Amino acid sequence: MKQGVFWLIDNKLLAIPFDKSKYPDGIAKSGDTYNHEKLWKYVKPQNCNKPYNYYPRGRVVKGTKNKAIVYMNPDISNEFILGIKEAFEIEGEPIIKLDFSKHYKCYLD
Repeated sequence: MKQGVFWLIDNKLLAIPFDKSKYPDGIAKSGDTYNHEKLWKYVKPQNCNKPYNYYPRGRVVKGTKNKAIVYMNPDISNEFILGIKEAFEIEGEPIIKLDFSKHYKCYLD
């Protein structure tokens, strides 16, 4: 299982699994490490002028006993769970936590 972040852009999943060799500062929900805001300038689609928080987004983290937890904007439908599982090499069923907080708000909210 890999940790990382993802966006849903025009009904396509943009998944960015954490790569310690590329991002040695680590992974975190905020701050100066591996997060949506810091990564956006490197991974956004070509010619995209939208900010990192425009599109629905989420993250995959390891919970207790290495169980995958997927935190995501509630506008991301369950049809994308399989793609998230594949992109982050999740075996079994992850814990899905829809995040209604300001942190995951997007243009659909």
